[in-house]
Amino acid sequence: MTKIPVHLDINGQRHELQLEPRVTLLDALRERLGLTGTKKGCDHGQCGACTVHMDGERVLACLTLAAQAEGRTITTIEGLAREGELHPVQAAFLEQDAFQCGYCTSGQIMSAVACIREGHAGSDEEIREYMAGNLCRCGAYPHIVAAVRQAAQEFAS
Repeated sequence: MTKIPVHLDINGQRHELQLEPRVTLLDALRERLGLTGTKKGCDHGQCGACTVHMDGERVLACLTLAAQAEGRTITTIEGLAREGELHPVQAAFLEQDAFQCGYCTSGQIMSAVACIREGHAGSDEEIREYMAGNLCRCGAYPHIVAAVRQAAQEFAS
């Protein structure tokens, strides 16, 4: 099988890989680089468990080819915390008990960060609408909305 060189900038670290052109960003992260915080859920772009940021915008890693990420800046859940300090959204999720089984949590947090950064956290309804692409089987939605609201208020003050 033909492989191509792919250079990925992930969480501030440059990675040089040889990948088949059809390898998704999700599989490159999890299987080639051991960054397993990004979860493989439906693998069809419907659950949001694989949400990461590419050049600061949320994308579904299962629908993005690794080759499409060449030269772009990728941030995963592992890259949010800085110098041992949780990102405020991560801390809010802990404080609000916004995860139950935790499987969707990394995708929820990545979308929550984008939700706040893009200015869509003005009300609970707006947060729910923005976060609608991230599914939680446990039904922790009220806690997730509370966590996003808390983090948005912290950023605003």
